[in-house]
Parts: sequence; C-alpha cells; structure tokens
Amino acid sequence: MAAEEASVLRIGIMGGTFDPIHFGHLLAAQEALVRLSLQQVIFVPTGNSYQKTYRSVTPAEERYMMTFLATLDNPKFSVSRLEIDREDPSHTVDTLREMRYWYADQAVEFFFITGIDALMSMDTWTEYEKIPELCTIVAANRPGYDYEHYNLDNLPEKVRSRVLRLEIPLLSISSTEIRHRVAAGENLRYLLPHPVEQYIYKRGLYKDEDPGRDVVLKK
Repeated sequence: MAAEEASVLRIGIMGGTFDPIHFGHLLAAQEALVRLSLQQVIFVPTGNSYQKTYRSVTPAEERYMMTFLATLDNPKFSVSRLEIDREDPSHTVDTLREMRYWYADQAVEFFFITGIDALMSMDTWTEYEKIPELCTIVAANRPGYDYEHYNLDNLPEKVRSRVLRLEIPLLSISSTEIRHRVAAGENLRYLLPHPVEQYIYKRGLYKDEDPGRDVVLKK
C-alpha cells in the first residue's frame, strides 16, 4: 500500500434505531471493521426521524445509553450523539455531510453500513442521490434475506456503482423479537450484551410492547 493510501482514514458509520442494540448489529460492525480494514466504526443512534409509523420509538437517551454500553469494551467502536442532539429531523445525508467536517484536515473515506433490505429502498431517502458522493455503501446480509432475492440492478446506477456487498454470519436476532420477549417475560440471555440486558430491566423498557406493532423509519 502506498504511503498516500495508508494515510487515508477508513471510517465505518452504522446508523439505526438500536431499539435495542443486539449481537447482530455488533457482528455486522465487527465484520466490516476487519474485512474492510477500517480504523473505526461509529454507531449513530437515530434521533428525531422525519417519519415514524406504527409505534413510538424508545427515547433517544435510552437508546444511546444501550448503544454506549454495548460498544464499551471494543476500542474500535464509538457512539455519536450527532442525530440525537440535532434539533431538526435527521437524515442520513445530513449526518454524512456533518461528519465530513469532523475530518476536514484529514483524508477520510466513509463506509456506510446498512442491511441490504434497507438499501433497496434507498431511493425513498432524502437526497439519496447525494449519498454515494459521500461514502461507499456497505450492504450486509441479514437473517431472512439473501442477495439473490434483491436485485441491485433495480437501484439507480449512481447508487449501485458505490455498493459493496458484505456477507456476515447470520444471527436470527432482531430488535423486534427482543422487545416482544421483554413484554412476555421471556429469556434475553445471549441475544444482546449483558450490560444492555441489565439496563433494559433496570429502566423497565419494553414492558408494554405491543407485539402487533413495529417501527418503520425512513432516512
């Protein structure tokens, strides 16, 4: 690797509601970190999304704290309050632009880590056509999905040309399932980090979860 290439920071950005964060999220981030030779992965819990349907999202401070606890033991992981502290509705394109200013005096390449299912609806996101100009899009497979089912040819060419596929070990864990398990008084062990499990119980989160509802957020 040339000295100029070696000096370029490679930063992963993983956004999500993290309601709650679980081992599936952490595994995807770690796989991206190692296989894409990233220096760091920044988790960005969603703040005030411009569209919320079906159910209320757990308060941002609670989701931030769970994400912080889950990533505390990995020095290559960090958590940003950028979207949580933003007063205006949060859009991925705004987050990427603002992060560019963080590294204004350094050469940096961003890798936006998302699920391939989310990627297929990216053309509904605010200023989606600008996102490929700001980052490489990392499409990770997720439980219940496969790449054959999702035809990248359906994406706008500008987006498609900036997509990297990332195969990760499948963990059949979802935030929805965890919330429902809490409401039903079922076991959470080995689904998410122990500090996050303890935080959920201590704060009394998800006890009133409606199993018939979920959240849909657009970015």
